[in-house]
Parts: sequence; C-alpha cells; structure tokens
Amino acid sequence: MSIIISVGIFLAVLFVLILVHEWGHYIVAKLTGMRVDEFGIGFPPKLFSFRKGETEYTLNALPVGGFVKIYGENPDELEVGNGGGANDRSRAFGARPKWAQILVLLAGVTMNMVLAWLLLIVILLTGIQSTVEEGQQGADARLVISDVMVGSPADGVLPPRSEVVSVMAGNKRLDNLIPSAFSDFIVENADVEIVITYILENQNNTVTLTPRTGVLSDTSSKPAIGVALALVELKHYSLLEAIGQASSQIVNITKAITSGLGSLLKGVVTGTADYSQVSGPIGIVSYVGDAVAIGFTALLYFMAIISINLAVINLLPVPALDGGRIIFVAIEAIIRRPLNPVWAGRVNLVGFVFLMLLMLLVTVHDVLRLW
Repeated sequence: MSIIISVGIFLAVLFVLILVHEWGHYIVAKLTGMRVDEFGIGFPPKLFSFRKGETEYTLNALPVGGFVKIYGENPDELEVGNGGGANDRSRAFGARPKWAQILVLLAGVTMNMVLAWLLLIVILLTGIQSTVEEGQQGADARLVISDVMVGSPADGVLPPRSEVVSVMAGNKRLDNLIPSAFSDFIVENADVEIVITYILENQNNTVTLTPRTGVLSDTSSKPAIGVALALVELKHYSLLEAIGQASSQIVNITKAITSGLGSLLKGVVTGTADYSQVSGPIGIVSYVGDAVAIGFTALLYFMAIISINLAVINLLPVPALDGGRIIFVAIEAIIRRPLNPVWAGRVNLVGFVFLMLLMLLVTVHDVLRLW
C-alpha cells in the first residue's frame, strides 16, 4: 500500500479518536455547568465558524483532532476585564466543585474507552477469524500459514497470513486441506517439487518448493518446507457474547498497554529502555498498511487499540496530560486552596518537555529501524 494512503488513513483514525476524546470533555463540561467558549474541529487557522448559545463551533485548517476551550482553565481569564460578570465567573472551570473538574478531565479518556469497546463489539458481531482444532472445523474453515521458519524452503516465498488453496506434487493433489494432511503430503512426496497456490490480499499466487530434511531441526530426517499451519474460520458472536468478550478484551488490552508503558518509563529513567517494543507515529503508519491489507475488521481493531492507548497515555500522572491535571485538582482539594499558577505552569512545562523528548526518542528509533 502507498505510504501516502497509509498516512492519510492514520491521520483520519487519529482525527476521529481525538475528536471523540475532546467531545467527552465538552459534553461533561456542559452537563456540570461550565462555560464552554469554543469547540474546535482541527486546529487553527480557522476556516469556518458559527455560534450557538455561548459556544463558538469552529472548523480549522489542520485536520489532526480537535480541542475544547473551557472558560477558566487558564487562571489569567479570571482577571478583571477578561471574565465577564459574576455569573460567568461561577461557571469557570476552577470555580466548579472539584468532583466536577475531575469528571471533565476523566471524560475524554472515558469516551476513548467507550469507543474502543463499541468497536470491539461491532467486530465480534461481524465475525472474527478464529483458530480451530482439526476435527472441530466447519465447512468454511481455511488453511492458513501462521508462521515461516527462517532459512527454510518457504522463507521469503510463502508469506505469513496466506491462505493455502491448492497443493500439488506432479499429478497428485492434496484434497484434504488440514495441517496434518499437508505435513503427510510433503513427506510422501519429498522427492517431487511441491506447487502451492495461495491467496494474499485477494490475489492468487503460485510458488514451487522443494522439501528437504534438517528444516525442523539439524538432526531431523523428516522432509519439510518450514511452515506452521492453522485452520481458521469466521466465528460470529451473539450480542450478549460480544459485550462480554469486548469487556474482557478491554481489560486485557489495557493491562498489557499499562504494563508496557510502565516498563518503558522505568527504562527511560534508568537508561535501560527497550525502544524496539514501542512505536511512534512513523512506526504506527506502517501498521496501518498491514491492517488495511488484512481487511476492514483489522482496521477497526487497530483503531480500538489506538483508542485504548490514547486513554492510558492521557491518564499517566504526568503534568500536561489529563492524569497530571487530575492530580493537581486532587492536591487543591486536599490543601483547600488553588495551586500557585506560576508553579503549576512550570511543572506543566517540564511535563510537556518530557513528553516531547520521549516522543522524539521513539520517533528517532522508528526512523533508524526503517533505515
């Protein structure tokens, strides 16, 4: 797939996820009585705007997400002449109860989680490719190459995720396309070239391979071509099953992402970070092409994973992120007074610089990996 198309799809996915995140902040701010001055789609410069009630809705030139401007988030807005009357001041972000402020800050990540959950439900209702054991497969089960051994006859010839549709050895054809029958067929025709037809990305391809011994292990006398095979079929879920499975997947994916981020941040601090286990924007773009090649369901799953990532990252207790701001609000609730805005601003700046440096390190690693 063209890199331009992959970048375009990635930006579209990111746009939707950030917009959903900001809509969460917007709707909860409205519900808790805060004054929302602007809800922006994209980032300035402004292309088009209209006002409904007290809120200006803007369409901006840079399509990379959106933003919500809540009155009073910046303490300078409350200075004389900038905030309107007493009624408006009572509706400022900082003037509302601490529980309302925390709800607004949590609303963005909550919407990202809800979106991921809904996407997973749709995927499960539509049907997902599931591995089945021999003897338990249905009539629509397909034989798929799940892995290829490095240095084997199939290495660089038979790509993973390929669906095997035909196996020939001279005039002999493998009629039963299951892993055990495939393996037996290779052994029985070890002295003949094997012609395999497979489907990948909706295209038929044919390759010719010669089995050899020593593939499975250095001492193995069993002829093989070096592929791992699996039977897969489309499994559909009922609505209740999909809800349960999606909820379970949300928990498991969130745990995995949280554990990975924790290890990364610990590694950054100690200087032992393994950047090969993470990807920045450049690395993620390459995954977009893979997801689209597999199918629309894979793209939806990719979107769900990124949405959960955004939620987890935003909840990190780092200043400039929602998690860091929640900690600030909690501290204010404990000490019963606002934090010094100058001090808070400096801490936020440090947090922002830390995030930018981390993103730079990950991006540099992405570039070096592609190079």
